Amino acid sequence: MSVSQTMETEEDLLTCLRIKFYHPQQQRKGLYSLLPLGNRSKHLADEFVRLGRDAQSCTFALADARVSRKQLALQAYRTADSPDLLFSLQNLSQTVKVSVNGTGLDFLERADLPSKALVRFAEYEILIIREAGEAKQSFEVELEVLSVPPSRETGTMPSTSPIMDTGGSLISHQEVHVPLETDETLMFS
Repeated sequence: MSVSQTMETEEDLLTCLRIKFYHPQQQRKGLYSLLPLGNRSKHLADEFVRLGRDAQSCTFALADARVSRKQLALQAYRTADSPDLLFSLQNLSQTVKVSVNGTGLDFLERADLPSKALVRFAEYEILIIREAGEAKQSFEVELEVLSVPPSRETGTMPSTSPIMDTGGSLISHQEVHVPLETDETLMFS
């Protein structure tokens, strides 16, 4: 097989991760002001896509002091069993727990994402939908905001067990106080 046959072309259909955000306070706060909503962005399959509040070190940033600087990372991978580009999610926060389809992830733990996954941290609910493509060296990400929680949209009942170290539950729409990272204590005092 020649090199030209193995290289991706612009006509290749790229796998797309559709990431849909929801936060109960999203109408009052500018949480998504740093996100390129509604636009597809192309990413190399061998690079991490990071989400957090630090716009310098993250691919996508949330304007929310209660989100860790680096909250989570998505990584593409392939297996011998599947021709599709698959993804895993890793929790990068030491203070804010992440759950994927109800399974909690501690710091640096990973979970393989199915084609549709409900991710939760702090008061955020994020629905990640993988649309399969043919290209293997890159993929696209499209971000949008939902007007209702994805747990309601998908028929998944919110977990009654806490996913934050503070013991707060996602069911409550009151303001949740997530512990700040150790090195941030002085910044917000």
